[in-house]
Amino acid sequence: MTKETQFTPTRRGFLGLAAGAGVLAAAGAGQKAEAQIATTAHIVILGAGAAGAALANRLVGRLDGARITIVDGRKEHWYQPGFSLIAAGLKPANYSVSQTTDWLPRGVELKTEMAANIDPEAKTVALGNGEVLRYDYLIIATGLVLDYDSIDGFEMDMIGKDGVGSLYAGPDYAAKTWAAAGKFAEEGGVGLFTRPNTEMKCAGAPIKHTFLIDDIARRNGARGKAEITYFANNASLFGVPIVSEKIRMVFGDRGINHAYNHVVQSIDAGAKRVTFATPDGPVERDYDYVHIIPPQRAPDVVRNSGLAWADKWTDQGWVDVDKHSLRHNRYPDIFAVGDVAGVPKGKTAASVKWQVPVVEEHLVADIAGTSSTASYNGYTSCPLITRIGRAMLIEFDYNNDLTPSFPGVIAPLEELWISWLMKEVALKATYNAMLRGRA
Repeated sequence: MTKETQFTPTRRGFLGLAAGAGVLAAAGAGQKAEAQIATTAHIVILGAGAAGAALANRLVGRLDGARITIVDGRKEHWYQPGFSLIAAGLKPANYSVSQTTDWLPRGVELKTEMAANIDPEAKTVALGNGEVLRYDYLIIATGLVLDYDSIDGFEMDMIGKDGVGSLYAGPDYAAKTWAAAGKFAEEGGVGLFTRPNTEMKCAGAPIKHTFLIDDIARRNGARGKAEITYFANNASLFGVPIVSEKIRMVFGDRGINHAYNHVVQSIDAGAKRVTFATPDGPVERDYDYVHIIPPQRAPDVVRNSGLAWADKWTDQGWVDVDKHSLRHNRYPDIFAVGDVAGVPKGKTAASVKWQVPVVEEHLVADIAGTSSTASYNGYTSCPLITRIGRAMLIEFDYNNDLTPSFPGVIAPLEELWISWLMKEVALKATYNAMLRGRA
């Protein structure tokens, strides 16, 4: 028996709250009831973030008797889509903070340790305290790590001081970023906005920050005193060609400069100088404000497990999975979901929304002794803020095809108030419903 299920964006998709779908999702509406499957399987989930919590909540409703263990030593859950709003002074730091235990279902065991070792042959996970867990199925949902140490001269305590910002590091650091960015938006000067030369979560975030600080400087009457440049890591401003061209055009309209093939190599905070690696050799640029996003990689426990790709992303360590099923290509009892999955697209919260049901279906089918054709098509969504009160709703798949949830209603490359509303208001409610397994 084969269960055919395709998970593709619809009007009830991740951003549907603007049309009322988020209210339905929060109440559990539209999610069909599934008969529970009896099992004694032990399922270990590494990570209690968006992907891990959402999957745990969905599995407890599908499996009767399963032992589900989540491994995560973090006490706080961070709503990461809110960081760009915090770093623009639009939300306080606590907007993105809740407790990990707030989102976990009853009956799930939480190990408040980090995983220290994965042995896929023995089917065990060793924890930081020495405890060893044996699993029947392993879900890797660890997220990624921010490799600030790879930037020569960078220290975390620089953030918020002397014109240095980095919104990715957490809600408190996003607030500190606003302290530095807000000063620049009031006084002007030279602003440098950067991104790393690795895969990264929400590739639109550095562009959003650029647009927001540009807009705030205009509102402050300081834009004429500000020189703003966005530095792309390669020969494109965005991975989807049509979106890259649209951004280039908006940059031109706003007087935002851009440079290709510039990757931050080092920073001298005392001299307020950044050195970029370029195809023509190192280039130094002085700044009054610089926004740093570090290289991003899989956690060491994943990189050292033998589960990473051996022929691509070798410096980053993403899990070697089939891009449609998210099942490991060599160990069928292992799946990866969220930022750590080694797929060409999909390091956003919206991607998690569409990845989690796919893993759920394949896992439940395995336990039931059947199979599933559930498939993730690479759906990724980015409400790309272009100014306060306006955003472009960018949705696309593995083929770089635009996949609008509201065709004929919301044009994906137009700067619209409704797209801003989805980011600023609707997204968090829908995200919370996703964590509960209801969206």
